[in-house]
Amino acid sequence: MEKKYPRILFRKRLKDLRKDMEEVSQKTLKTHKLAVDLLMEYDDEKKEKVIRNSKLIDEMVFDLERKSISLIAAEQPVAGDLRFIEACIKVGSHLKRIGYLAANIAEAAEKLKDEEIPKKPLEDLKHMSDFVQMMLSKGIYAFLDQNMDMARELRHDDDKVDDLFDQTLEHVTASMFRDKEAISYLVNLLFIARFLERVGDRAVSIANRTIFMITCEKP
Repeated sequence: MEKKYPRILFRKRLKDLRKDMEEVSQKTLKTHKLAVDLLMEYDDEKKEKVIRNSKLIDEMVFDLERKSISLIAAEQPVAGDLRFIEACIKVGSHLKRIGYLAANIAEAAEKLKDEEIPKKPLEDLKHMSDFVQMMLSKGIYAFLDQNMDMARELRHDDDKVDDLFDQTLEHVTASMFRDKEAISYLVNLLFIARFLERVGDRAVSIANRTIFMITCEKP
């Protein structure tokens, strides 16, 4: 019986790690959603909450990485367990960066709060932000549920984000030509579009790590 105890403890620590991963994933999803909502309806308190959350996500990921490394050092896991723990470290780093990209979006949204944004570029960004939020959700749940089919879908979704970015760039540039005085604030729309594209890239990276975790093969 005594030989079973270390294994039971390992399983508990692994379960706790998964729980931590779920918590930081949910915090990241909510923070990104809150940031993009500021585009449609800016609010100082919500903006500050995004900034606070981005720092909290960083702290949560640091704690997750510390626990992961401790688990590897103490238990010397192999095969699927080791790949899951390593994936938690890699995915955590992507979530941390997404948290800070959300803060970047919130700060750019603040610079647009008193401006009259042209309708078409704003619609483009709304469409892009909704699509990227879907990608982020899909990437996270593909990892948590170890869903290979969902993970593989992300590569096709990334092409759509690239198209949406190009469309946004075209419409923002056209607005700048029509109103030269608006360039100083319209450039923030381009920053936001770029931040969203990077979030989409991180979602794809999470999906790729999921595929590697399951198959041991690079996607």
